[in-house]
Amino acid sequence: MADLASFDPTQFATPAFILLMLVEGIWLARHRQEGQVGYAARDTAASLTMGTVYSLIYMVWKGVEYAFYSVLYELSPLKLGSGVLAWVALFFAEDLCYYWFHRVHHESRFFWASHVVHHSSQHYNLSTALRQTWTPMTHILFWAPLPLLGFHPAMVLTAHAISLLYQFWIHTEAIGRMGPLEWVLNTPSHHRVHHGSNPRYLDRNYAGVLIIWDRLFGTFQPENERPTYGLTKNIQTYNPVRIAFHEYAAIVRDVLRPNPLRVRLGYVFRNPAWKPPEDSIPAAGDGAILRAEEGGRQLPSHPGA
Repeated sequence: MADLASFDPTQFATPAFILLMLVEGIWLARHRQEGQVGYAARDTAASLTMGTVYSLIYMVWKGVEYAFYSVLYELSPLKLGSGVLAWVALFFAEDLCYYWFHRVHHESRFFWASHVVHHSSQHYNLSTALRQTWTPMTHILFWAPLPLLGFHPAMVLTAHAISLLYQFWIHTEAIGRMGPLEWVLNTPSHHRVHHGSNPRYLDRNYAGVLIIWDRLFGTFQPENERPTYGLTKNIQTYNPVRIAFHEYAAIVRDVLRPNPLRVRLGYVFRNPAWKPPEDSIPAAGDGAILRAEEGGRQLPSHPGA
């Protein structure tokens, strides 16, 4: 298992990522339909920079994750081994963990501040898949149940890496709907919805590999209008540092305003679109409105939010 723990399939896939982006760019240049946004040099450069720095950060953070999951694994009385059935069970369990990780990172502003990076591009192409957070530390607890259930930490990290590899190719407008596969798998069509800022598309289709979780938990939305990509209020920058930390800065500004503790905590942990009741803000704080729109989420997260 030690060799498996150090194995990172994304490193070996990098040449394929580059080749596929070139192929997609050529295809879009020849076949782009009305409304398709294609590639833009500064946007692509920002996405590649975000992905490169993420990879460097995660090379270190992965060791922390492995150590933490190893402690949980040793504490658990369960040991499922590394047979075929264990890998099949892990595939479904990891994918379910990914769904809840992804959903929480949309529905709580603290977690959204990390994940908003991935939604900050107004373009949708394979380079967008590489626009990743520089604060992957918010992820660690969402896969903690797996070593407690008896899955070896090396297997957990490998399954997660495979899931991320799968999700690369669905960031494209070059592939339409995929027939019966749309019922089971997360496809480009389903994921285009997820990246749309259209009101009906907000906080839908959290799937990693399988779309069944969205269908089961009521967050599925088919692609029935062309998505407008990006945030509900876009940040209008290609600066990687601002892309990485703009929403954290907005949270700090909100917390420092003279409001009751419950309001300050609401700014941090409640839905990114949350605004406090007017009667909970003191008169001196009338200007202290929520700045979540800087992170692009001034509209309700989903019906009932």
